[in-house]
Amino acid sequence: MEFIQDNIWLVLIAVVSGGMLIWSFVGPKILGIPQVGTLEATRLINQRDALVLDVRDEGEYRAAHIPHSRHVPLTAIDSRIKELEKHRKRPIVIVCRSGNRSGAAASLLRKRGFEEVWVLKGGLVAWEQANLPIEKG
Repeated sequence: MEFIQDNIWLVLIAVVSGGMLIWSFVGPKILGIPQVGTLEATRLINQRDALVLDVRDEGEYRAAHIPHSRHVPLTAIDSRIKELEKHRKRPIVIVCRSGNRSGAAASLLRKRGFEEVWVLKGGLVAWEQANLPIEKG
């Protein structure tokens, strides 16, 4: 108990980071946002012409992104929703770096009436680990 009192900030940081880690795994399930792995995502892209929506920041997108993906940063989704309206009937696979921001984007799109919205589980990190193609620039 004395250790906790002497190191309260370290304990709080550990608890908060652990909570964030747990939320990254169970959050989308609780919110009802379906996730797809890289195999399912490539099937949606190739067989159903899914739109890949990258919601990372500009610098992250330029560093590496999935080929033919559309870049709309998470902070700009509301203001650029009209750009996405023409894709309402297509499946949408949302991508961020590790899968956390894409859940927020999926919630926004679902509230706007987009029905076929998935989050790429593990984000671009998982895509790269699966040795799938990426573009730079």
